[in-house]
Amino acid sequence: MYIETRGQGPALALLHGWAMHGGLFAPLVERLQDRYTLHLIDLPGHGRARDDTTPLVPEALAAQLVARVPDAVWLGWSLGGQFALRAALDFPEEVRGLVMIASSPRFVTQDNWPHGVTPNLFRDFGRALERDFRGTLEGFLALEALGSSYAQEELRSLKAQAFERGEPAPRALQEGLLLLDRLDLRDELPQLRVPSLWISGRRDRLIPSGAMPAAASMAPGARSVVIASAGHAPFLGAADEVAREIDTFMQALPPLPHAGEGRGEGGFADHASAAIPPSQPSPASGGRGSNP
Repeated sequence: MYIETRGQGPALALLHGWAMHGGLFAPLVERLQDRYTLHLIDLPGHGRARDDTTPLVPEALAAQLVARVPDAVWLGWSLGGQFALRAALDFPEEVRGLVMIASSPRFVTQDNWPHGVTPNLFRDFGRALERDFRGTLEGFLALEALGSSYAQEELRSLKAQAFERGEPAPRALQEGLLLLDRLDLRDELPQLRVPSLWISGRRDRLIPSGAMPAAASMAPGARSVVIASAGHAPFLGAADEVAREIDTFMQALPPLPHAGEGRGEGGFADHASAAIPPSQPSPASGGRGSNP
């Protein structure tokens, strides 16, 4: 994997979605880097980690991620949310909080879960990749922007940035589609021991907006926010609102313990969230990157 670090303050690690890379989070970097240390991660097979052949196995990758970025809030967008959620479930003493953006504990519908896509969608994408790799990726970008009140602007942004670090590795894309098709973490949500924020776009055509409130209702101390104008990438068209929600969430977290102190059991639900006023975008500052 590849990690680029920007800003200063409490740590926030950001995990991108399928076929994307950490550079897509630029609108959040602009709005948050003056208050937080942002760790922008390119997952194996993506972006600057395109040649990294580490399999996309959530349990193994979560351990690596937490070792590289301890004591952080983990933010996952879409597929990236599966790794962020796994890290929060498996390493609650190392993860301060969880932010899920357009990411669900289960992406595919079934009888008792209507908040997903049709069962064949990700398999169809996998077959389409084999026939027309670039065309399928561009079609997926259009699907991500579809429905948003800012669809044209978001699609232009996605097309401009998606391949600026090169095309993702076909192997990693097929592994990601398999995860999206099969993963189901709903039964584990009641055991989540860190505070969580679930942000969805009401106009999302990939993850129905009802998925996030439904998931949040299963997790202790969770809060759900639905952004009316947003699609599958709320941080592009509604960056101010998303940044404000993240800021409010992080400001309400209990402080890190001093050396030698434990975090204790539970207690996070008792910390009330105070409204944080929206901040002004700050100029971009230099970043630093690292490979394993």
